[in-house]
Amino acid sequence: MASDDVAVLISRVALRDQSAFSELYTKTSPKLFGVCLRILKDRTDAEEVLQEVFVKIWQRADRYVASENPAMPWLTAIARNQSIDAIRARKPVADEIDAVYDLADDQPDPETQAATKGEGRRIDSCMEELEADRAKAVRGAYVEGLSYQELADQFAVPLNTMRTWLRRSLLRLRECMDR
Repeated sequence: MASDDVAVLISRVALRDQSAFSELYTKTSPKLFGVCLRILKDRTDAEEVLQEVFVKIWQRADRYVASENPAMPWLTAIARNQSIDAIRARKPVADEIDAVYDLADDQPDPETQAATKGEGRRIDSCMEELEADRAKAVRGAYVEGLSYQELADQFAVPLNTMRTWLRRSLLRLRECMDR
C-alpha cells in the first residue's frame, strides 16, 4: 500500500470516518502487529497493545501532518511507543535477591530482643535465689521438658514432693519477678 493512500485514510479518520478507520486497520494492522510482537515477544500482549494503538490513532489522527511525516513511520512510531510503554508498565520479575528481600523476617525486632534479653537476665538472677536442686528441677521441667515423674526419679524424691518443689519454686520466681 502506498504511503499516500495511508495518509489519505488517516486524514479521513481525523474527520471520524469509520469506514476509513476500518480500511486503515485492515491495511496496516499486520505490519503494526509485527512491530508490537517483535518488541513484546508475546502474542496476547501484542494483540492488546495493537488495540490500544488503534485507539490512539483514532484519537490522534487529527495531529498527523502529511507534509511533515510519511504515514507508515508515524503509525509505526505509535505502535513502537505503545509497546515500550506496555513493557514499562509490567511488574518487574523479581530475581532471587528481590524475592528474598520481600520475605518477612521471623526474628524479633531489636526492641523485642532487648526486652527479652533483659527479662532473661532477671529470670536468671531470680533462679539464683532458689536452692540449687530446686532451680535445677525448674529448668528440667520448663526448659528441658522433663515430666514430673522423670524429675522425681532423677532427684530420688516422691512424685508429690517434686510437684510441691516446682509449685513453690514458681511462686518464689513470680515474687522475685514482681519486685
